[in-house]
Amino acid sequence: MERDMRKGAILLAVSMILWAACAAPAAAVEPMESLGERIFRGKSGPWNAEVRLIDMKAQLEKSGVSAGTIARLAAKHHLMVILTDPDTGTPVTDVMGEVIITGPDRPSTSKVTLVVMGSHIGADVALPKPGKYAFRVTVVGGGKRGYAVFDYKLKE
Repeated sequence: MERDMRKGAILLAVSMILWAACAAPAAAVEPMESLGERIFRGKSGPWNAEVRLIDMKAQLEKSGVSAGTIARLAAKHHLMVILTDPDTGTPVTDVMGEVIITGPDRPSTSKVTLVVMGSHIGADVALPKPGKYAFRVTVVGGGKRGYAVFDYKLKE
């Protein structure tokens, strides 16, 4: 029970750091464009979409989190989906989403719910080994729906 509480506290701390990095005013933190690696840019239904993959270990090291805390992370990556209105360029924040990830060994897939995190939707994702991953992102909001399908090669 104590171990579960510690894991929960670590997850909460990591989530708060990532949320702060992504949701705080631009003057206070790095711009989103400098967070992680862009792995997709294009259309998703009526919206412009950008998907970024953050190496949580590297990001948390930059934030001053201890190596011991980082070592206890279950997921090593955070997936960010940033949707913008194509006419105004403003972030779309009234959406929900999910991503289905197929791993390098193809039979394994995972389905992850994307939650609102400031000006994007995102989630921690497990990419357990190097190789080519296939992503299918589905977003829904305001009676509209969008999809993005793309591959990404994890090098580690």
